[in-house]
Amino acid sequence: MRLQDARRDLYRRLAKEEGFKSRAAYKLIEANERYGIIGRGNRVVDFGAAPGGWLQVCSRIVGDSGLVVGVDLREISLKGKNLKTLRLDVYDESLGGEVSKVLGGRAADVILSDLAPSVSGIWELDHFRQVEMTERVLSLGETLLKKGGNGFFKVFEGERSGEVRRELTGRFKEVRTMKPRASRRESSELYYVGLAWSGASSTSASLDTAETASATAP
Repeated sequence: MRLQDARRDLYRRLAKEEGFKSRAAYKLIEANERYGIIGRGNRVVDFGAAPGGWLQVCSRIVGDSGLVVGVDLREISLKGKNLKTLRLDVYDESLGGEVSKVLGGRAADVILSDLAPSVSGIWELDHFRQVEMTERVLSLGETLLKKGGNGFFKVFEGERSGEVRRELTGRFKEVRTMKPRASRRESSELYYVGLAWSGASSTSASLDTAETASATAP
């Protein structure tokens, strides 16, 4: 068995044993352990939340004093006192207002995006559409995310992934790039971590170029 196959099987088995909806849960767990993205009592919005692995992780972290809002076009079969879900398209014009209502009019501490389009089989098109979805989440963050808040965003690596990173560095004080251990080695996905949101007017963003260079290294 190849190393990447063994790793994939490991996280799939762990997810089943520990009750997570998907092995993607371990991507967020690793990111949070490294960067402290989410904390107890936080209000978190997760875009592209189905089937719910990240929601489960967030629910456990924020505890009873926090709130997690999951957004997806697909139905999410999860329930919890600190968990709410919205079945909406990320491009729905009402989305920002609906999320704000669930948050009780308060800003989120964290926004997450694990969005991906339905795969067409045409890489350039899929990459373009995925980047557009991530940029849509960033635009929603202008009204939903509090100053100083954090974010975690999936991006398909390609011609426009650098564009997303530049947009992030204009909005967060720090931006980090990572390839979680639970990601398939052959997968094109990368994850950007944004720390300390300041909004689109920020001019004091910092790049972690060394980490960017090593993100896809074996």
